Amino acid sequence: MTASATTALRISRALLILLRVINLSMGIGILLALIASLPFAETIAAFFTKRPGSIDPAWMLPVLRIWLVAAMAMVAIVHVFLTRLLAVVDSVGDGDPFVAENAQRLRSMAICGFAIEALGLLFGVFATLMNAAGSNIEWKPSLTGWLAVALLFVLSQIFAEGTRMRRDLDGMI
Repeated sequence: MTASATTALRISRALLILLRVINLSMGIGILLALIASLPFAETIAAFFTKRPGSIDPAWMLPVLRIWLVAAMAMVAIVHVFLTRLLAVVDSVGDGDPFVAENAQRLRSMAICGFAIEALGLLFGVFATLMNAAGSNIEWKPSLTGWLAVALLFVLSQIFAEGTRMRRDLDGMI
């Protein structure tokens, strides 16, 4: 492996570790926000009472709490995704990325990506509810994420087939 490829792998690995730390930090923040919503329920309700909107402010606190729980699920899914990606990067560094484990990791990443995109749609529903109550939350669906999910499923199949072909070839030699 060339020096530039080794450097790129080290940078990628460090970036993935940093992203996992940031993601877990976000999870802690979301959990703290969920816990804080309990003693400050009246303050939150009062905030939404002062805002113009067509939805009863009493709906907002449950929506916020459900959104926070869904966001915690998102953090967990992103953690699994990043962990699998880090393992793939490590296997490249080890010199043998075309193994059955990476095919499974890519499939797991595709499933995580699908869950992330599905949760993103749910977040769009939450944003719509919050906006109806007077908030100003921007949300737009993205086809890019869904395309990445399809790409990951295809790559996982390519890796699985390549692994099978390599095993067959090794058996012939």
